[in-house]
Amino acid sequence: MPQKTVPFDPLDMNNYKVEKLPKRSKTKFEQGLATVGGPLAIVVFLLIYYVIHPSYLLHIDPGELSGYARKIFETRGAEAFSQANIAMMAIFLLGIVLWMTEAIPNYLTSLIIIIMLVLSGVLSETEAYAQLGHKVMWLNIMSFVLASMLVKTGLAKRFALWFIIHFGKRASSVFLSFLLINVVLSAFISATTAKAAILLPIFMVIAAIYGARGGDQKNNFGRNIVLQNLFYINVGASGFLTGSGANLLAASLITGATGYEIFFSDWMRANFFVAIALMFLGYLFAVKIFFPIRKEDRIPQIEGGMDRLREELKKMGTMNFQEYKSAVLFLAILTFWSTDKYHGISPTAVAFIGAIIALLPRIGIMKWNDVDIPWHLMLFSAGAYTLGAGFKVTDLPALSVNAAFDAMGLGEQTPFWVLYLVLTFAMIFSALIFQSKTMRTMIFVPIALGIASRFGFNPVSLALPVAFLIEHVYVLPFNSKPAALLYETDQYSITDTFKFGLTMLFVAWGMSIFMGETWYRYLGITPDGVFNLF
Repeated sequence: MPQKTVPFDPLDMNNYKVEKLPKRSKTKFEQGLATVGGPLAIVVFLLIYYVIHPSYLLHIDPGELSGYARKIFETRGAEAFSQANIAMMAIFLLGIVLWMTEAIPNYLTSLIIIIMLVLSGVLSETEAYAQLGHKVMWLNIMSFVLASMLVKTGLAKRFALWFIIHFGKRASSVFLSFLLINVVLSAFISATTAKAAILLPIFMVIAAIYGARGGDQKNNFGRNIVLQNLFYINVGASGFLTGSGANLLAASLITGATGYEIFFSDWMRANFFVAIALMFLGYLFAVKIFFPIRKEDRIPQIEGGMDRLREELKKMGTMNFQEYKSAVLFLAILTFWSTDKYHGISPTAVAFIGAIIALLPRIGIMKWNDVDIPWHLMLFSAGAYTLGAGFKVTDLPALSVNAAFDAMGLGEQTPFWVLYLVLTFAMIFSALIFQSKTMRTMIFVPIALGIASRFGFNPVSLALPVAFLIEHVYVLPFNSKPAALLYETDQYSITDTFKFGLTMLFVAWGMSIFMGETWYRYLGITPDGVFNLF
């Protein structure tokens, strides 16, 4: 007997589990990139590893190395250390080409990177394989458990219906409401992947209600709601010290190197309104320039319209006991995440405890089979963290920057603003090729500290503006875990995200320059400040 086809229900949250998202069909341009990506990656690797041998890596001055890398240099010897750096550069560029062209799945590229770093001797097996156990990895896994809890109990669906009934009369109010939601969540949740996991089923239901179901049913409402949320998720985190683990890492690196302690209020005072302004500009660029919404797409497309949604919410009845348990547990987790400065329990440990409670037999809320974890994203992340470990061992970024400064002839009299422009540009546009905010933080914040010291400026004057740009990772699918996750929705193409995201990178860089001349100066972060905050 032929199997009965079940019609798609846009209000069923289970349709938006990561494992059920439809497989994306590539455009001709993407297919072309994938075709040339594999051979190109191999050629790049062979050229760097066997032919070019960058000269600045062959004659390394131990004085240019970080303390950790200097120990490796002394242990391995100059020749072995130089060869490890060349291997690191070759593997890094191979990975970039494969990630950008999607010649093979991103998680498979990560697995190749990990084993190549081991076989080339850049990292030991212990160092390379241990990255899968990074604490941020565990935070992400536990966050997906908690997001699954909201879907399983129906609380996410209830919120989505309530949200669209109250704010869905106009498309603009939907987008601006998500801007507000992301700002609030950013203050509480120090993991952008967790925010993406929590919001994904909600805005996917809303996209479907407005006729955007991905694939050949894309429309500009769907492009807007997914790409704007991707932008808000990341940029919203830049307004708070606790917005992501990378922000906290940057603050600790600056404090450890300079003795200047950066508090939650300091960071928020300096960058909160910058983040809000950028989010609002992102909204305007998206809906007014890149993805203007047709009149017919500005109203719900679901059969029965708003009356159907009100009926669905009414059918759910009052909140049941499981929903109340889910809400209480989730709010408790948000509270502990936002107050970690006072109780000292890390966000990862809080998420662990929350997930354990949610999964406890009898008194818990769900079973393991209800959990939706995108393991391919976890493997992709492991590759990014392993690259970061390789950079730490070889000190390749610092060596490359020093060589670049020497090649440009930047001497001791270099003006501050030349350094500011170069470093902020390098930081924000490095998001196009790096796959981990933690990696970029570990690379560029120490570089900013070192350059400020080298040229005689206050280290905070360069390091903190660089740190404020950590969260700009929304241009290409491999630039961050939220970008990789939301790309799976198939609501937009590589071209869509590139033209919107690249534009916003330039806008954000311009905003950083403007703030450096005005607001950051007033706060005493950049030179000639009126009020010395630090």
